[in-house]
Amino acid sequence: MSMDSLYSSFPRGTAAAEGLASCHTCCKLAPASNHRCPRCGSALHLRTTDSLQRTIALVVTAIVLYIPANVLPIMTTTMLGTAEPSTILGGVVLLIHHGSYPIAAVIFIASIVVPTGKLMAIIWLCWTVSRKQNTSREQRTRMYRVVEFVGKWSMTDVFVVSILVALIQLGGLLSISAGPAAIAFGGVVIGTILAAESFDPRLIWDQVGNDEEDDEERIEPLLASAQNNGEAR
Repeated sequence: MSMDSLYSSFPRGTAAAEGLASCHTCCKLAPASNHRCPRCGSALHLRTTDSLQRTIALVVTAIVLYIPANVLPIMTTTMLGTAEPSTILGGVVLLIHHGSYPIAAVIFIASIVVPTGKLMAIIWLCWTVSRKQNTSREQRTRMYRVVEFVGKWSMTDVFVVSILVALIQLGGLLSISAGPAAIAFGGVVIGTILAAESFDPRLIWDQVGNDEEDDEERIEPLLASAQNNGEAR
């Protein structure tokens, strides 16, 4: 495929249709035929190759890991020789039972609500792009920015377990060790972060030009009909 036919495959009126690409490092708009940004030297590309396929694969991986992350114990507390494993939800319930409501709320939001919301948001973005949905582009773009921003804050549970394992080691009296769910949960967070990074948000706007053409095609018959009615009167 020639470069001219490649550029013409993008919606009319977009930068890609003019052969221009935005640098992901410094945001400079430059001809895509340069292959390198003239300002910072980063690679230029019109669209990320296989962005949608990679994003879906990473989301599926995160969903698979999310099951053992919530079913298996995230940490095991050993007190006087008695081991007591606890899952993420079990830890939240235990904190509520002891009256630590703010900490329980932070753990619940960071470990349950945020990962679930991120997975659902990325799945919805992939679905709308693959189905070429024409609604709420600004809303979808804002959602993508939020998903990308909050990614690192989902590691709260892993940070808490790491700190407890490092600090609470009192020999045979009390000790805390990380469970297999901590590894799975870390994989979930990494998977969602990589999925958000691999998703190309420019795909959301690739139908703008086509939508405008479709609107013109729908409006022109209405205008012609209105003119005919006016002349008849």
